Parts: sequence; C-alpha cells; structure tokens
Amino acid sequence: MAVNENDKNIIWHHSTIKKEDRQKLNGHKSLMIWFTGLSGSGKSTIANALQHELYKNNVSVYLLDGDNLRHGINSNLSFSSEDRKENIRRTAEIGKLFVDAGIVVLAAVISPFEKDRLNARKIFPAEEFIEVYVKCSLEECEKRDPKGLYKKARTGEIKQFTGIDQPYEEPENPEIVLDTNQLSLVQSVELLSSYIFEKVGLKQNAKE
Repeated sequence: MAVNENDKNIIWHHSTIKKEDRQKLNGHKSLMIWFTGLSGSGKSTIANALQHELYKNNVSVYLLDGDNLRHGINSNLSFSSEDRKENIRRTAEIGKLFVDAGIVVLAAVISPFEKDRLNARKIFPAEEFIEVYVKCSLEECEKRDPKGLYKKARTGEIKQFTGIDQPYEEPENPEIVLDTNQLSLVQSVELLSSYIFEKVGLKQNAKE
C-alpha cells in the first residue's frame, strides 16, 4: 500500500469527549445498520420506516440513503466497480463519524460486492455493525421498478446497472435477512425493531 508523504505530518487529535460519553448523554448505544440489496428491494423504504420507529422511541438516529449521498458527497462518482468501492468507503466512514457521535445510523446502499461490504464492516467494532440483507428476487424488483430504472437498463439507457449488466453478490453472513417477497413493510420493521432495541439497550415504547 502506497504511503502518503504527508501522513507523517498528520497526527490524530484525541477528543476529551468520548463516544461512550455521547452514548450516555443520548441514553443508548450507537451503531451502524447497513441495508444492502437490489434496487427496488425495499432498502430505503424499510430504513426510513425504521428511522421513524427509532425516533418515536427517543433514539438519536440518522439515515444515509445511497441516492441522496450521490447528490452530494458522492456526486463525482460513477457506477464503475472502482467508484462503487469508493462510494461504499465514503458511506462507511461517514457512518463511523455518526456512530462516534453516539447516533444510530442507517445506511441504505445497494453495495453489490461482498468485499466492499466486508471492508465497511471492518472499520467498526464487531458489535457496532449490523448488516441487513433486503432480499428480493430480480423478477420482483423489475416488476416493482419504482424509479423506472430497470426499464432503462434493459433498453441500454443505463449502463452498469446492478442485476442487469453488473452482478450483485448476496451477503454471506448478514445479521438479518428480510425477504421482501414474503414480508410486508410492517413485518420487516417489527423484526428489525425487536432485534435492534436489544442492541441499543432500550426498551420499545408501548404502541400508541
């Protein structure tokens, strides 16, 4: 690995306020919940609904949506394998900052390659990274096609589209698998909530 000549002049500055202090202030642990799956599988919809559920239960939470990030911090990246790798790296590093700030962060990104997802996982302590595989068949995703992207990919308007002319590698060991061919949005959020509230050290409020 090449060494940046400037690295020897860059020294990590240690903050007097630690992650544990921020977690104590917020009243819960912080962690990264990483949603991966094909376009149209339901990643963003589930992540957004989960965000609302956590918020209702007084959890400090923030959603990093892949499309939204490509409007800003990742706007200079294409959909090539190399740029997808960088897209995941940046998303994970941003998420790490949120976790250090004591916040539960949700990342909804296709992240098609296992190696890139493993690299994202490696920057977090083991207990602070939860991979959620939003599983849905390509046929069903194409049938839904909420953004009309599959249609464009099939006609050649979009190149390097995951599932069509670029592969999607299913996660090998995700913490949670949500099969949205079978599960409704409500069922998916309930499954995630029960799992995550144990992880963040909070009891779920009684339903209104």
